[in-house]
Amino acid sequence: MQRMVRLVVICALTLVPGFSVAQERFDGQWLTKLTCPAKGNTDGYSWQFGSVIANSNFHGAHGTAGEPGYLLIEGKIARDGAAKLSANGIVASRQYARGVFARKGEDYSYDIKAQFKETEGTGTKSAGLGIVGRTCTFEFVKQQPTPTSQAGGH
Repeated sequence: MQRMVRLVVICALTLVPGFSVAQERFDGQWLTKLTCPAKGNTDGYSWQFGSVIANSNFHGAHGTAGEPGYLLIEGKIARDGAAKLSANGIVASRQYARGVFARKGEDYSYDIKAQFKETEGTGTKSAGLGIVGRTCTFEFVKQQPTPTSQAGGH
């Protein structure tokens, strides 16, 4: 019995580091690009902003919290790279927002279906109320860490 317990403990300890590496393979700084094409009377736009993945949790923000034009995207990335991210924002201008009730300063939200690989990813905005017929896309690019300058190497 004691031998079986040791075997189970050894197997568990062997698997834990592999699990940790798999879960954190997306971690780092990312550049997020959101593109929404023009449709009807609604103008198109494209935003780029920095995002971070830590412990497989995505966090990205564009603009100033609480102000028109703000967008916050968050969500968990699965081991296979699949993610359902949640976006919450504040309408910047009616000319860029679809829907009869879209007004500057109004809150909005939607989901993003995304797929990440080690250094890149893509996503598509859900087609919920107010955005029917307008496909917005996301591109994610992992940023390479910048080397630290060496002391005395000026």
